[in-house]
Amino acid sequence: MISKQPLRAKKLGKILFDINFAGMTEKRKVLFVDVPNPYLEDQLTAHGFECKMGPELSYEAIKEEIHEYFGLVVRSRIAIDRGLLEKAGRLKFIARVGAGMESIDVECARSLGIECIASPEGNEDAVAEHTLGMLLSLSNNLVKAHGEMQRNIWSRESNRGFEIKGKTIGIIGYGHMGKAFAKRLAGFDVRVLAYDKYKSGYGDQWAEAADLTSLFRETDIFSIHVPLTRETSGMIDSHFIGQFRKPIYLINTARGKIVNTRDLVEQMQQKKVLGAALDVLEYEDRSFENFKLSALPEPFQYLVKAPNVVLTPHVAGWTHESKFKLAKVLADKILAAFAP
Repeated sequence: MISKQPLRAKKLGKILFDINFAGMTEKRKVLFVDVPNPYLEDQLTAHGFECKMGPELSYEAIKEEIHEYFGLVVRSRIAIDRGLLEKAGRLKFIARVGAGMESIDVECARSLGIECIASPEGNEDAVAEHTLGMLLSLSNNLVKAHGEMQRNIWSRESNRGFEIKGKTIGIIGYGHMGKAFAKRLAGFDVRVLAYDKYKSGYGDQWAEAADLTSLFRETDIFSIHVPLTRETSGMIDSHFIGQFRKPIYLINTARGKIVNTRDLVEQMQQKKVLGAALDVLEYEDRSFENFKLSALPEPFQYLVKAPNVVLTPHVAGWTHESKFKLAKVLADKILAAFAP
């Protein structure tokens, strides 16, 4: 008769190995505070991460369980502040679906060894195309003329536009979005000047690197592509606009709080700003979703009625293609840094 003792010992050894292996292997749980394209979850799951969807979770609920997670995927719904981060003992990364990091205390995260990952490459093309579209809408009175046609008004002379050929377009912020917009301007026979406080040697085939003095002196059309920070909040005010030598057209597809709306309206009334195209507004909350247009203050009411203004609801980076690309960029970055 064959002894069963070696078989039992073998099974016991396997059990002990499994227990030890499980103890040595940290579960890489990722909480999706906001839900991007499914591609991101699919890729992380395929590489051994355990993903949990939590778009309904409150700040307090996240705070209670954040200690369990290896990674967070966020957009802008919840502020990832020091109060959360100090509870996140296992957290290794925060992945932002988009470019702006203003809802994350990046400095605190980095001090705790947490990597902050953005994905501006995912919607730079969408933002660039939308910015160009807003510029062409302004220069050709497209929105105004369309509205008049809907009201059975046929008015040609009042809708005479202007050509952007020969104009100087000033870009502030020459990162992913600024450069992508500059590329779209190739072929329009315009001069593009770019100013970026935090870069050097960034002039290229799409734009000339310029200082602020040159930007103020030469610009006809001014496009904003800086992130929202303590430094840039309210930066575009009457003092800033007043430094332009010529009247300008202003485009903002970055963040609403960069522009002081009351000052913008004042400069429009004084003809220092000839027209404005705004995809973002100062009055947006953190999530960019909760918005009652009728309750907004007087400066907005001026903008929404002005014939030389184009407004869109924070959709410059919001295309079907960018939704997928944002997820793919994050998946590639997370897996390159943290794949088991």
